[in-house]
Amino acid sequence: MKTIPVLPIKSTVIYPGSAVPLRVGRTGSIAAVQKAYDTGRTILAVSEKVDTEGRDVTSNDLYSVGTLSKIEKLRGDPQNGYQILLRGISRYRVNSFENSENHIWADGDVWKEITDDDQSTHKALLGSLKTLAKEILELLPADTKQLAELVDGIEDLSFLAYLCASNLEIEKSLKQEVLETRAIRDRVLLLLGIMQNLKNSLEVQGEIREKLSQKMGKFQREAILREQLKTIREELGESEGQSLGGIGGGANKEEYRKKIDEAQMPEAVKKVALEELNRLEAVGNGSPETHVIRNYLDLLCALPWSKSSASSGANSSFEALDLTSARETLDRDHYGLEPIKKRVLQHLAVMKLKKSGRGQILLFVGPPGVGKTSLGQSIAKAMGRKFVRGSLGGVRDDAEIRGHRRTYIGAMPGRIIQGIKRAGENNPVFMLDEIDKLGRGFQGDPSAALLEVLDPEQNNTFLDHYLDVPFDLSKVFFIATANSLDSIPAPLLDRMEVVELSGYTTAEKLHIAKNHLIPKQLEEHGLTAEQLVLSDAGVLKVIHSYTREAGVRDLQRKIATLCRSLAEKVLEPNAELPVRVEVESLDELLGAERFVHEVAERLSPPGVATGLAWTPQGGEILFIEANLMPGKGQLILTGQLGDVMKESTQIALSLVRSRLAHLIPSFEFEKKDIHVHVPAGAIPKDGPSAGITMLTTIASLLTGRSVDSKLAMTGEVTLRGAVMPVGGIKEKVIAAHRSGIERVILSKRNQKDLRDVPEEVRSALKFEFVETATEVLNLALGLNEGGDFNAQSGSSSSDYSHKRQVAE
Repeated sequence: MKTIPVLPIKSTVIYPGSAVPLRVGRTGSIAAVQKAYDTGRTILAVSEKVDTEGRDVTSNDLYSVGTLSKIEKLRGDPQNGYQILLRGISRYRVNSFENSENHIWADGDVWKEITDDDQSTHKALLGSLKTLAKEILELLPADTKQLAELVDGIEDLSFLAYLCASNLEIEKSLKQEVLETRAIRDRVLLLLGIMQNLKNSLEVQGEIREKLSQKMGKFQREAILREQLKTIREELGESEGQSLGGIGGGANKEEYRKKIDEAQMPEAVKKVALEELNRLEAVGNGSPETHVIRNYLDLLCALPWSKSSASSGANSSFEALDLTSARETLDRDHYGLEPIKKRVLQHLAVMKLKKSGRGQILLFVGPPGVGKTSLGQSIAKAMGRKFVRGSLGGVRDDAEIRGHRRTYIGAMPGRIIQGIKRAGENNPVFMLDEIDKLGRGFQGDPSAALLEVLDPEQNNTFLDHYLDVPFDLSKVFFIATANSLDSIPAPLLDRMEVVELSGYTTAEKLHIAKNHLIPKQLEEHGLTAEQLVLSDAGVLKVIHSYTREAGVRDLQRKIATLCRSLAEKVLEPNAELPVRVEVESLDELLGAERFVHEVAERLSPPGVATGLAWTPQGGEILFIEANLMPGKGQLILTGQLGDVMKESTQIALSLVRSRLAHLIPSFEFEKKDIHVHVPAGAIPKDGPSAGITMLTTIASLLTGRSVDSKLAMTGEVTLRGAVMPVGGIKEKVIAAHRSGIERVILSKRNQKDLRDVPEEVRSALKFEFVETATEVLNLALGLNEGGDFNAQSGSSSSDYSHKRQVAE
């Protein structure tokens, strides 16, 4: 076909059979329209790919498929532009564009319709297109009845597809894709997919319009009724405060007023509650603030402003406190823990004398599983109070303690006020669990918020941000729990009295298992003492070989495993009851032993010593190993040691080089490397209690003297050779006893700390108290100040080799 003038189309796509009015104002478009009108009125309408606002259109800006069209009407002039009516005739494929005579020319071919589908396919596509088109028309808010009738009367599939595409409000690129799809079947399927998406979108928009209409109608109706009610009140001479129409009439206001009176609030708080009650009426039911005010009033009415438990309700009630009964309750629920029980009874005695519940805030510190939380429950039972527990582990927002401000919907009071509300009394025993695991985020510091809560001098006017009125916490008996004191800020720690709970001894664990854990697990597993019996020897074996902990939590899990394992055996028809758990059956029920005796190896090579360490989980024994190799005089430290332990090792090496140089005169330190390792290597270790153990290890390595495997030690050493005291003696000594140690070396200044160690542990161990590093080496290696060997305390390297050969 010969070249024809091109009319670029900005915002739409013209389809064959459709008539489109256009405004032509660009210079090139005016020239193209003039040329086409003068030469048969035929022009090629081609859509633009991109926006060409502010510049001339080029052939690169146009699609390669357009619509050959006829100019049916033309109005205007070249100076002011033209208004034309363009009717599409057929699709046109452009092979090339050319710029001349101030406009674009196109050379190409007319695309004919491809109709290879059979009559049934053609009919099905036509029906689907009509149905979907009419469904879309029904969803439009305008009157589309005539357009629906027009669609229903069209039988030409191609024309109907073009008609639908030209009237859809979709992107120009999708319209161009419909035009460029050559086969009728493919074009209709593409169009059906586009129309289905449009239908779904229109359905959602219709639902939104309907909901908004209903909501606005409801608000308008309420506003009209409220104005009418206001007019009726004015005619009756009633004030606005006499009825509470916003929450359902005067009855609800009187109900709230009754709750406020029954709550026995302080006068200042009651005044705030009544003000909120009047404000609730003013805002009405349609305001979002209604729910905020209601929740606030409900909290004010629910808090126990004047309600206390019987033990603190009046002065005479304090006199009725029975210390003997409280002691029996504590003894019945917990075995051991004498310092804790003594402190609680002292607190109760002071309460009885003062006739007041105000007292010190306790902090229970100890490893997991020793009964810190359950002890709080027993204290509440002994005091006749409600028990409330709030876990602080992982709390990073101070609003969790002080509450959120009532500036948005969803604000809540803090955990303290929520706990008081749950208790229903203003003097419960409130346990703040895991206080050492408080976090600190960008929202604030919750530990700082606790400073007011845990200060008896100022918590009588505690101010929760949500409550916004003072609440008296001075009657609350606060107990906090922690595994370690290291992460608790010093100002917060200063508010509390620290009570340490160490681990249990083997005898205590056996007693707890027999009187508490086994009966509890039998009940939880539906068993009785007549059906299942755990022997004392079996329980001791579980304690020694299957658990290693300061508390009894893992022991309880192992007892639960035994109960589950034998439940099926108890139900066997011919089972011999009771089923007994003996030592021999533990291997089958619990598997192989998890722990072996650390000091089972009687002979230790030179360069190995046993230390004692404290961890948040209780005491542990610590092996320190050293080895010697050719090198450059370096000290190699492994085992993830902290800075303090590294410095202790360097001090120990300096002491050995200065004190024992006469024992090893030919030893060349500058040609040897000393490697010190503390298993297990995957566990970080630090602390000031490994100094004498490091000293003994290095001295043993260099002198060839082995250390007794049943000897353990703990203490810090200074550069001048003084042995300094350390903490955690009770936990360390219990760990030594549990591990089979027989002798323990301690600083002389730690002798007083043995008073806290149970008598059964003290009597089973021999304690050596030292003041200098020389005394340590003399006891551990048989070295006196002159450097002589003591054959009874240690053995030479040749003796060690001989004993090792005999053992082999």
